[in-house]
Amino acid sequence: MPRPLRIGLSPRILHQPPLELGFRNKTLQYLEQTVAHWIMRRRALAFMLPAIETGGVERSHVRISDYVREIDGLVLQGGADVSPVSYGETPQRPEWSGDRVRDLYEMELFWECVVQRKPVLGICRGLQLINVALGGSLYQDIATDRPECIIHVDAVLYDQHRHALLIEENSRLAKLYGNRYQHLVNSIHHQAIKELGRDSMVEAVSESDGIIEAIRMQGDSYVTGFQWHPEFHGPATDLLDSGPILDDFLAAAEKQRE
Repeated sequence: MPRPLRIGLSPRILHQPPLELGFRNKTLQYLEQTVAHWIMRRRALAFMLPAIETGGVERSHVRISDYVREIDGLVLQGGADVSPVSYGETPQRPEWSGDRVRDLYEMELFWECVVQRKPVLGICRGLQLINVALGGSLYQDIATDRPECIIHVDAVLYDQHRHALLIEENSRLAKLYGNRYQHLVNSIHHQAIKELGRDSMVEAVSESDGIIEAIRMQGDSYVTGFQWHPEFHGPATDLLDSGPILDDFLAAAEKQRE
């Protein structure tokens, strides 16, 4: 039996943990359980890829290329905002400053995967990070920059907040779902793609307001991203089945391993 696929997950970074966690003046790197279990449903193994920061591990000892060489695919998980600095803007409000440290690390991971032709799948922040890495930009806050849009995040409902999605015709995503174009997805984001990055195409939008919900990089590289959290859909029959997305990504990882 061949070994299971090895899927790397970029970490969320908690730069200032609450004191009650017992890590005074320390930095935590972690992943959310659901995304790891989503990957593991198909017998793939999930590995967190701790960030390499100045003052910690010497880059001469551990390199990003070493990480990527050992995995079959990369998932960029959700989390803190992408910093406006990463796409050439100044944060309009302090709370929208995002995580520049994580941005830089994930962009390096992303490009190394492209170089080594390892598939990449971005979730929520991951979609936004891919877009920024490709030279695109973001709305720092949808409610501020696009006040005519529907509400895309609800602090109380969290992953129970939903909206309708339209998949673009003739897209790879449409083929995964039998050319059925209208679906329901969760919505947990206050930022969104403004200017689309180079060499990428839109695969789905929010039905009510056209906010970009899925992208794919053109060319030979397998790079795709989703604004919703497919790992949170679970067995809910009224939400878009996340199985085809995962299966397609893992199939690309398997093909690249051959």
